[in-house]
Amino acid sequence: MQPLTPISVSVDVGGRTMTLSTGKYAKQSSGAVVVSMADSQVLCTAVAGTSPSRFDFVPLTVEYMDRTASYGKIPGGFFKREGRQNEREILASRVIDRPIRPQLPKTWRFETQCIATVLSFDPSCDTDVLSVSGVSASLHISDVPYKTPVAGVRVASIEGKFVVNPTMAEMEGAELLIIVAGTAESVCMVEGGGKEVSEATMMDAMDLAHAEIKKICAAIEQLRVLTGSVAKRPVDDQPAPDAALVDAVKKHAAFPASGMSVAKALRTPAKFERRDALKAAKVAAIAAVTTGIDDKALAASTAMQADAIFEKVMKHEMRTMVIAEGVRLDGRATDEIRPIWTEVGIAPRTHGSAVFTRGETQAFVACTLGVEDDAQRLDYAGTTGLFRRWLLTYNFPPFCTGEASPLRGPKRREIGHGALAHRAIQYVMPSQESFPYVVRCTSDVLESNGSSSMATVCGSTLALMDAGVPIKAPVAGIAMGLIKEGDEFAVLSDILGDEDHLGDMDFKVTGTANGITAFQMDTKISGVPRAIMAKALNQAKEGRLHILSEMLKTIPTVRDTMSEYAPRITSLHIKPDKIRELIGPGGKVIRGLQDKTGCRVTVDDSGKVDVASSDKVAAAKCIAMIREITAEAEIGKLYVGVVKRITDFGAFVEIFPGTDGLVHISHLAKERVNKVTDVVNEGDEVLVRVIDIDKMGKIRLSRKEALEES
Repeated sequence: MQPLTPISVSVDVGGRTMTLSTGKYAKQSSGAVVVSMADSQVLCTAVAGTSPSRFDFVPLTVEYMDRTASYGKIPGGFFKREGRQNEREILASRVIDRPIRPQLPKTWRFETQCIATVLSFDPSCDTDVLSVSGVSASLHISDVPYKTPVAGVRVASIEGKFVVNPTMAEMEGAELLIIVAGTAESVCMVEGGGKEVSEATMMDAMDLAHAEIKKICAAIEQLRVLTGSVAKRPVDDQPAPDAALVDAVKKHAAFPASGMSVAKALRTPAKFERRDALKAAKVAAIAAVTTGIDDKALAASTAMQADAIFEKVMKHEMRTMVIAEGVRLDGRATDEIRPIWTEVGIAPRTHGSAVFTRGETQAFVACTLGVEDDAQRLDYAGTTGLFRRWLLTYNFPPFCTGEASPLRGPKRREIGHGALAHRAIQYVMPSQESFPYVVRCTSDVLESNGSSSMATVCGSTLALMDAGVPIKAPVAGIAMGLIKEGDEFAVLSDILGDEDHLGDMDFKVTGTANGITAFQMDTKISGVPRAIMAKALNQAKEGRLHILSEMLKTIPTVRDTMSEYAPRITSLHIKPDKIRELIGPGGKVIRGLQDKTGCRVTVDDSGKVDVASSDKVAAAKCIAMIREITAEAEIGKLYVGVVKRITDFGAFVEIFPGTDGLVHISHLAKERVNKVTDVVNEGDEVLVRVIDIDKMGKIRLSRKEALEES
């Protein structure tokens, strides 16, 4: 059978050619597209089930899979195959999922799975951002009722100039690095960070990204036309509820015979009290419209419809309240921040600790200082051999939302929130040269009612300052929301969980007083116009500055001393050819040092040695032992050595561990010596002077000259 000729389209993206092709591979999927740029290639497939699921939400799953073969490597470990998704794959899966999901109809109930498999990885073009466009194209050419094409690009600012889809080498020094996804009409997802960039720079980068996105979306549309524009499956619209029932629910929700109205319940400030009030209002409304129905089946059906109607009434009331009155669920104005209180130094045995509380959201963060061996080795595509010295872990236990559920490994949400908080602070961390520690923050969310990831950013900043980590500037974060009805809209600062659930946008911004360090935006609508985005950014800046001022009331500057339990790192340098002697056969010498002194000792290929210990005496002892092991003989210098071996012509004296020299019989004493053992024996301590070191490194010693000097 002859291979099929693929259908393909190409488009210029940032000065390089992106190609989308289909019709040759994975033809049993609903849609399959290979997206390529430079030598990077990703196979993106979409498959939709044929039977509707029982879920009442869009059952979409997105998986991004790196293959080590794509960059010429065999997996490590015993099994020699890829295992569960690593952090890079999880984050890439989220980046693809978030802009894709809003483009599927809300009533779509067929299990849909999108998989991006990396065929070839070229460091000059990362495959994660290519996969956004590839998955979107695979859905668009399939029979899935996908609304409109979505595309993604990465934009970097390098030395003041924007670069689209930069190489991985260029990303290292970028002042701004963001992934932007959107439709031809507007931006719907942003993810990235920067080195204290301005709001104007961020908007310019998104404008450039959107210009490229429009071209890719047009290419995806062209590919669909070339493939024959496969007919889309019909979407079953939810049957319109009975008009009389709708009116009845609205009436009882607004003017209940007893209990609380929806409007009043929504204005209850506290989370759980508001939940209980809304539940009571719902129960009362459902009871009112089902009273008098004797048929149990009809009563159950009516109650189910009334429940759905009530949810819509509640959502409409909340949104109208914000748009028309400028009043939010907890009574705040649209730009008002919830009350903030903070503490530092609350956990005495940690190296640094803090609690950050904003409204009903609270995070406890502990900071730990470690040594070189504690760094995380990265083994992802494009990161082989790199180490991460700044670590952040985000935990979201069930009790923080008042729930009781099994504790499992971190979910995608926790990985994503942790990565956002990590990126927010990464740009203000000190260099390795100025602060030779590996630093880790662990955030445990204790309460959650909106934006626990931003509480993690604020809490981590406080914990770092409490630990004495010399960060360049404090960082704070804020979550923004959007309520949009037609042409009217309201941008909300510091959103609650319910505002996130009922709103149209979740938009997180972190930064210092000087600029933005991290940025993440998701929408539930098709996109956000530029004017709204600009307003949200400026309003976020005001909120961020307010939060920073509240944080700095607790700890204005970084502590100038570290915890007594934190390791003190002393750095010294040895000659690279002495590294072998310090480590010893199989690491025997360096392990012995650590066992004897209790210090952590690390050495790199340049000869830099770090000694870490919270005990000053132990550290000094360890350093002295290292200097002794790695010391080199100097001509003319006196040493006290130990006689290790006697020969007829002299004695071999060890002046350092593993370093000895010959004292010739003629240099044993001032007078003539007939027999070596007349002067020294094995095990004797003797004072000697180094009189010569030949080209082979052999050392000549003199006891006679040492005695003359002493």
